Amino acid sequence: MAEPIVYLNHEIVPATQAHVKIHDAGVVWGATVTEMVRTFHHRLFRLDEHLARLARSLRYVRLDIGRTMEEFTAALDELVQHNARLLSANDELGLVIFITAGEIAAYVGTASMTARATPTVCAHTFPLSFASWAEKMQNGAHVVTPSIRHVPPQCVDPKMKYRSRMHYYLAGKEAELVDPHAIPLLLDLQGNATETSGANFVIVEHGTIVSPTTRNILPGISRQVVIELAEKLDIPFVERDFQVFNIVNADEACMTSTPYCMLPVTRVNGLPIGSGVPGPVFRRLMNAWNEEVGLDVVQQIVDMAKLRCQ
Repeated sequence: MAEPIVYLNHEIVPATQAHVKIHDAGVVWGATVTEMVRTFHHRLFRLDEHLARLARSLRYVRLDIGRTMEEFTAALDELVQHNARLLSANDELGLVIFITAGEIAAYVGTASMTARATPTVCAHTFPLSFASWAEKMQNGAHVVTPSIRHVPPQCVDPKMKYRSRMHYYLAGKEAELVDPHAIPLLLDLQGNATETSGANFVIVEHGTIVSPTTRNILPGISRQVVIELAEKLDIPFVERDFQVFNIVNADEACMTSTPYCMLPVTRVNGLPIGSGVPGPVFRRLMNAWNEEVGLDVVQQIVDMAKLRCQ
């Protein structure tokens, strides 16, 4: 039986043979930039935009993967085409790309001369976990603002997508104390809303979508899709700072992220947002997203979650 394959250091290998060394900088320092892409109909969605952002992150951290983006794209297409053949027709793949600063010679000991100094480059896939989002997609997510604060942009620029995420891990653990299913929404040092551990966050006030400024957040690809769809639907979109007070008093709130596109948020710190159910702006945007990708995203998530629970 065929097994999934992985792209690792410019070779295609079976997933069972893909290994990263324990002295890799991604393990020792968390020195890793990353991207995640998903498929629709087994085809990667907006791959060029994800790779353009990856290239900007690599330039920022001074890493060279040793391949052109055209060569890398061809390898990713091969990877996804192979692994998609192992799925059912209605399943979809998530594609994870990560690049570390390479192996750390000082941690290898007597084998230091064999440490690979070039970046570790990896891409692998997994079936999307529709069951993780089905209930939240129908009824809305609960976000909790923990005491853990967002890393200030003066320390690490959030426009780089990276994996040094201990603050997100701690924030998640704290949010779970309030609600085991809650999602942490981090505030900055001034109390402004920023983003969750895996998504951009927006609110709706009087028909206008309000996003935190890109000074404080990762400019998400899914967030960009929302900006484009909002323009087509004549829904105003603005960027400005806002606080928990604004979220509590908002008409709606949503998260945007690659795996699920958009997710309604109906509670913050235990309080309902708006009417406490997914709102009309979310539904309009979601319908437009369905047209963009040629399927009903919400229905796919709900149907596939039911199928996997049988």
